[in-house]
Amino acid sequence: MTLKRCFPPVVDADTRVLILGSLPGEASLAQSQYYANRQNQFWRLVGDITGESLVGMEYAARLRTLLAHSIGLWDVVAEAKREGSLDSNIREHAGNDLVGLIESLPNLAVIAFNGGTAERIGLKALGRPADGHHLVRLPSSSPAHTMSYVEKLRAWQALQMWLRD
Repeated sequence: MTLKRCFPPVVDADTRVLILGSLPGEASLAQSQYYANRQNQFWRLVGDITGESLVGMEYAARLRTLLAHSIGLWDVVAEAKREGSLDSNIREHAGNDLVGLIESLPNLAVIAFNGGTAERIGLKALGRPADGHHLVRLPSSSPAHTMSYVEKLRAWQALQMWLRD
């Protein structure tokens, strides 16, 4: 199994919503971009909740747009062994310093988990420091999660109340 590593967090002092994924998949690692797999619905979902057309933007512009809407992005797993892209194949993982990150974000109100694996690992890593923040479990944006787009979007819309226009 190959050792995979996550990317740096995308946050700033104005981050109010932190979306935590598990670990970048093969397409993302190959392109050094969060959610680079075209079948992953992350950019479409976030675009629909922000009113921005993220799918058509260059990657750097997508990240700037997230920050402009007070959205931060990171992963709960710093590195792990994994064949392929499925979360169920994550082995021997080391977690990111989630506590350190959330303590560095003075305006953070919401910690959202993009899928069950991110939630399970993230909650264990955060423990009590998550107290005082709204915790939101989102259905995974991954193509492996077979819920309809409309159902996913309904759940992701819960984040809208904390976004900056």
